Amino acid sequence: MLRALLRNPAALFGLVVILAIGLAALAAPWLAPFPPDEQFFEGLSLEGAPLPPGPQFWLGTDLLGRDLLSRLIYGARTSLIIGLAANGTAVLIGTALGLVAGYAGGWTATILMRFTDLMMAFPALLLAITLAAIFSPSLWIVALVIALVNWVQVARVIYTQTRGLVEQDYIEACRAIGAGHGRILSHHILPHLVPTMLVWGTLGIATTVLLEATLSFLGIGVRPPTPSWGNIIFENQTYFATAPWLVFCPGAAILALALAFNLLGDALNDLLDPLQQGRG
Repeated sequence: MLRALLRNPAALFGLVVILAIGLAALAAPWLAPFPPDEQFFEGLSLEGAPLPPGPQFWLGTDLLGRDLLSRLIYGARTSLIIGLAANGTAVLIGTALGLVAGYAGGWTATILMRFTDLMMAFPALLLAITLAAIFSPSLWIVALVIALVNWVQVARVIYTQTRGLVEQDYIEACRAIGAGHGRILSHHILPHLVPTMLVWGTLGIATTVLLEATLSFLGIGVRPPTPSWGNIIFENQTYFATAPWLVFCPGAAILALALAFNLLGDALNDLLDPLQQGRG
């Protein structure tokens, strides 16, 4: 599968961008020129305005005289941690509920799927804002809030696929020979759902990164001084006209990471989808 991905230019581009951002996040203490929260006296102009990109501060400084490049590198950690943790949790919750509902059927499926429909009826951003306002925002609380918003689509897809699998003859044969529910679920249904989980696990990270940035931009996401790409834009939005690099640079980083995961997810979908393979 890896060789097939590497032969896909879009997937290869996505992998390169993800690896570059991931390595930068891991190596942040050694790669960042300065500590992310250090305020430099010479980091502001005589009028107290942020400095533009230059030899000392490659991407300029923010409204407090901090190095923007260092904050972007450390902010990559926040975006990746929330993206992986929140989307991974959302996939697990959605898979568990969709699998149980699809396999059990009856009133169990009705109750779980009507609850899923109820959650889907709320706008995701509005629901996330409400949950974030209830809890005290922190990195892990924001990840949990996003997970509680994003599991519904996964549950719907897994439920539909599970219902199709349950009706197959080989499942009836397993039951006829005395296989238990746990064995049928773990050995004969769940393996068929792994490709869907991989695709949603990849595509959903892009949505998660964008939602985290939106919440941080609105001031209810990850709180300063912890840097995230969203709260960097939020803190410096008043300088949009006079210091556009403070908004453009974190915005470009968000766009690049979301695009990379989307490209990789689309490539995985084409690779793992039997219908797409047949067309190929």
